[in-house]
Amino acid sequence: MGNLGTQFSFGRGALMPQEEMLEVNTKKQNITIGILNETDVNEHRIALTPQAVQLLVDAGNKVLFERNAAERAKFTNQDYSEVGAIICDAKTEVYEADVLIKVAPFNSQEISLLREKQTILSSFLINESALQQVHELTQKRVNAIGFDYIRDIEGNYPVVRSMDEIAGSMSVLVAAEYLSNSNVGKGVLLGGVTGISPAEVVILGANTAGEFAARAAMGMGAHVKIFDSYLQRLITIQQSLGQRVFTSNYHSGVLQKALKSAEVVIGTIQLVEDGQNFYVSEDMIKGMKQGSVIVDLSIDQGGCFETSACTTHKNPIFTKHGVTHYCVPNITSRAARTSSIALSNIVVPILLRMTEMGGVKNFLKHDFAVRQGVYIYNGILTNSYIANKYGLPYKNIDLLMAAF
Repeated sequence: MGNLGTQFSFGRGALMPQEEMLEVNTKKQNITIGILNETDVNEHRIALTPQAVQLLVDAGNKVLFERNAAERAKFTNQDYSEVGAIICDAKTEVYEADVLIKVAPFNSQEISLLREKQTILSSFLINESALQQVHELTQKRVNAIGFDYIRDIEGNYPVVRSMDEIAGSMSVLVAAEYLSNSNVGKGVLLGGVTGISPAEVVILGANTAGEFAARAAMGMGAHVKIFDSYLQRLITIQQSLGQRVFTSNYHSGVLQKALKSAEVVIGTIQLVEDGQNFYVSEDMIKGMKQGSVIVDLSIDQGGCFETSACTTHKNPIFTKHGVTHYCVPNITSRAARTSSIALSNIVVPILLRMTEMGGVKNFLKHDFAVRQGVYIYNGILTNSYIANKYGLPYKNIDLLMAAF
């Protein structure tokens, strides 16, 4: 491989620029990858399946696997040992790896075991402990890549999209569950039957999660209304669904009217995008039907309803103003095996390219999408969304890559 540099030659008494091929060092470098057990009892997914581990081992990499790390995703230790992973009984053994992977964010205890210039891949949630995690990670001077922030040159978030397909479908199943009498619901069937009008489902966000939520709701016979701040997104989702549904911009009067008649409201807005800060006010929630259900899929970024607050799989709901709120940040863990396979399909090519490009630093210089996912580089905060959220200073990752 090569890069265009510049050299000069003499021509008619002047220096004339000419192109020169400069060699770029992309020598393959095998890495050690550590797969950690999730300490968060609500996280059931695993970032790398046995099939993915086999690809990494076959490429010459070493994989350290903490015993029982994939148990909740229904994969066994033997599944991993048979494809070449080294099963580790002690968590500290796994922390010897160059790259550490888990799905849930690293907590304080896990961060304390990190060493300088180590690379971690995980989710990063905007919650009550996020600020502390940022401070601790910067003090450790590590490289941190957030699954949710990886973004390609066209502005797509591959991990978010993959998880959103599952989350969107799951959100409707959850809503239907909490409308039923068996789960303190008001006893309403989401889809209509002969002689009875179907329930109304309002979806905030004409994105991937919104599309899959709409498909699931329409498949169950519900009447769907979709809101978004961008007209083009509404046009696109209308075309994708293949049939006419109610669509509207975020006009407060129209939205408030829709909320009053809705049985279910699903928030799918991606708040990491510039300008996407919309949330439903508490006054609007007060005007909703008693026993209606809110599912906030944006809760990992702070939530798009003013009344939202993080819940868990063990205690998934709370009621406020007579409205049931489901605000579990990792809703895709309800389908842990499917979600693990989907996540692994994205993560394993990243790790293989990291090997081919000669390690983390060189890989990040050449891979635009994953570079956008870096929120801490060598202990320096590089994500503008996180910085603005907590009033912290940050530096552009592209400038830092040139400096280090």
